[in-house]
Amino acid sequence: MPPYQTILVDRKDSIATLTFNRPEKLNAVNFEVLGEVEHAFIEFEKDPSVGIIILTGAGEKAFVAGSDIGLLATFDGEKGTHYAKVGHRVLSKIQNFPKPVIAAINGYALGSGCEIIIACHIRIASENAQFGLPEVGLGLIPGHGGTQRLARLIGIGKATELILTGNTIDAHEALRIGLVTKLVPLAELSRVVEATARVILSKSPSAIRIALRALNANFEKPLEEGIRFETELFRECLTTEDSREGTKAFLEKRKPVFTGK
Repeated sequence: MPPYQTILVDRKDSIATLTFNRPEKLNAVNFEVLGEVEHAFIEFEKDPSVGIIILTGAGEKAFVAGSDIGLLATFDGEKGTHYAKVGHRVLSKIQNFPKPVIAAINGYALGSGCEIIIACHIRIASENAQFGLPEVGLGLIPGHGGTQRLARLIGIGKATELILTGNTIDAHEALRIGLVTKLVPLAELSRVVEATARVILSKSPSAIRIALRALNANFEKPLEEGIRFETELFRECLTTEDSREGTKAFLEKRKPVFTGK
């Protein structure tokens, strides 16, 4: 991968960690950040050695504290529309990525930062993390999918309250409402996230890939259509070598050897 200016990419076995790296700006998002994240994900998708991606923020204060307000202040309608479309494209790529994406939330996840974690498949937070969509206080609304994804994740009532008040909530409240799936001390965050990644990596890559497609149907299809789609994908699983290996290994009381085929 080329050298990046606003993110860091690290590899450890089959795990790729992407770190938002603007700690002096609390890792705030701008066009350059979005472009580099998009490029990195294109590379992750092409690289068969990458099985899972972890997103986190540099430093101990912020995952991503939002969009760069100085940038937003320069926008007219046309530039704002372009910024929103770029953000939608990048976050949709994360949401629909064929490999699992885990958010390791190590501090503020506000505005665009909150929208990024919502697009991830699993969200694990440190106990000092804080969350919110404060855009209405700037005369704006969430512009990178927050009005759509948040309601699907935590329900329309709570999503409406968070967006219309612009309130920030702590990590314990985020866990209670289902915005995150697990809380750990900050010092334990990396270890717990990596352990979760390794559990997922021990499973069938083809089944994981198909499961993500099925789960994302929740965002795109009515229930009955989603159920039909799930049935089609279940049938697809049964045609894979991983499915035959997994069931055979279970019956033979041994650990399966998955190939992702």
